[in-house]
Amino acid sequence: MSIFIIMVVIFVIGYTTIALEHPLKVDKAATALLMGTILWAIYALNGASVLELGFSTSWHHFVEENNLGTLLASFKNGSLSGVQMEHFSESVKEFITQHEVLEHLADISTILFFLLGAMTIVETVDQHQGFKIITDKIKTTNKVKLLWVLSFLTFFMSAVLDNLTTTIVIIALLRKLIDDQKTRWFYAAMVVVAANAGGAFSPIGDVTTIMLWIGGQVTTANIIMKLFVPSLLTMVIPLILLSFTQKGTVTRPVVDKNEESLTTPKQQSILLIMGVAALLFVPVFKTYTHLPPYLGMLFGLSIIWITTELMHKDIKQKVPGFRLTVNEVLRKVDVPTIFFFLGILSAVAALESAGHLDLLAHSLKEAGLGVYAVSTIIGLLSSVVDNVPLVAASMGMYPIDPFHVQYMQDGIFWELIAYTAGTGGSILIIGSAAGVAAMGLEKIDFIWYMKRISLLAMLGYFAGIGTYYVQESFMQEKLEIKPVTQKELPANVNTYLKEKYANYQVEAVNYYVKQGEPVGWAVDLKNNSAAVEAQFLSNGRFFDEKSMDEINSENHAE
Repeated sequence: MSIFIIMVVIFVIGYTTIALEHPLKVDKAATALLMGTILWAIYALNGASVLELGFSTSWHHFVEENNLGTLLASFKNGSLSGVQMEHFSESVKEFITQHEVLEHLADISTILFFLLGAMTIVETVDQHQGFKIITDKIKTTNKVKLLWVLSFLTFFMSAVLDNLTTTIVIIALLRKLIDDQKTRWFYAAMVVVAANAGGAFSPIGDVTTIMLWIGGQVTTANIIMKLFVPSLLTMVIPLILLSFTQKGTVTRPVVDKNEESLTTPKQQSILLIMGVAALLFVPVFKTYTHLPPYLGMLFGLSIIWITTELMHKDIKQKVPGFRLTVNEVLRKVDVPTIFFFLGILSAVAALESAGHLDLLAHSLKEAGLGVYAVSTIIGLLSSVVDNVPLVAASMGMYPIDPFHVQYMQDGIFWELIAYTAGTGGSILIIGSAAGVAAMGLEKIDFIWYMKRISLLAMLGYFAGIGTYYVQESFMQEKLEIKPVTQKELPANVNTYLKEKYANYQVEAVNYYVKQGEPVGWAVDLKNNSAAVEAQFLSNGRFFDEKSMDEINSENHAE
């Protein structure tokens, strides 16, 4: 247990060091990498003692798949022989080094390649002055007006693209619109809040909403309808409050008019259109191919790369190192941000593999809290650790239950998880991919964000939850429950009941209907020692069996 706790302590120390980056004068990327590698090293060297605690879900699956149950039980009892101990140690080593490290590396790599592709596309468009077309249209220098324009632009862009890509694009625009870095930090911080809010109400706006959408927990039309207003308020509340602190006008970067432009207006338009099209193509690519988004991003980058090679084929031969080629653009990509992502995600992955996040999620379930409390806590936790494993753990612990209004498809719990996990990350700048990207690109100080933005983001977060609660009193989907007789059950259901529940007496039969569509039947059964509810879908297929104590516990938690 001590190693298990030591891993948490190392994570907290690393997190604190990142937060104190500016006072300590140590780059956060270096700290994140050190934290990630140390956690994996300690985990690998003490794998058996960590995994025997039984908190890791992935370890349980590995044990079942490889028939290691007997070996594990003997290890816990201290009755392994020398040969068995060697075999068990090799199994633990294989699990950590071959299974977990490679699996998490694959997940992390998809994010890093996505980030690298998006940053390269945005930087290429920027080098070709493509964003000049947009910035020339934004005439206002009034701080408040500019803040509102950029926030709403970010909000809706994030719903169409995703929060990470949108943040990278808007920050590139900010650098063309605002010269002073400290002033730009306020706008970049609001971009993070708006990007996360916009991504929460769209099925393709955030990794967690994509997970819930693909998993069948939410549907496209419903999540947009139910979460649009709460997400909008999540952005608008801090936007209003922040507007009171912004006075005067912004100073735009000084452009040397004597500097010769290397691109024509036509080339600027081509690169802007191609860049936007490449970014918009990513969700389309994912939807139709079911391949990871990073491949769609790299496809778009390759097209832009070939286009710029052909566009500048004459001048790049005459001018070595011509700055408009993608080869030169890659030299300007913010590599420390990539390493920062790698370190943070690696550290969280180590905790996930060892079972820390599973323990956290199970503790929430065992506490018997209602769906609003559990969802709110998960959102707050997502400001500290990655929201993806938290949502994945929630999906594993709370399966879709068509007979329960909270956990059915488009149920309250899933909509709340989509909202809280998506927007809770805004409370701390390190709590979301958008925040980490902004922090790296603009060198935003963690403490500065916590002092000036965290409270505003939290107010928006709770305002959104409150709005959803009020909204649900008018819009909540209902499960209609109709008492019926056993004779009205399909023949295959009655046959199943006679075979499996021969010693039980049927107490009641309820027919469930959702929006006019049949869901199925719940049959209350009782014998001398137990009372259960057998659930059958509308096609007569057996779905689940629950004890009455379990059902009463779920109803109490609501």
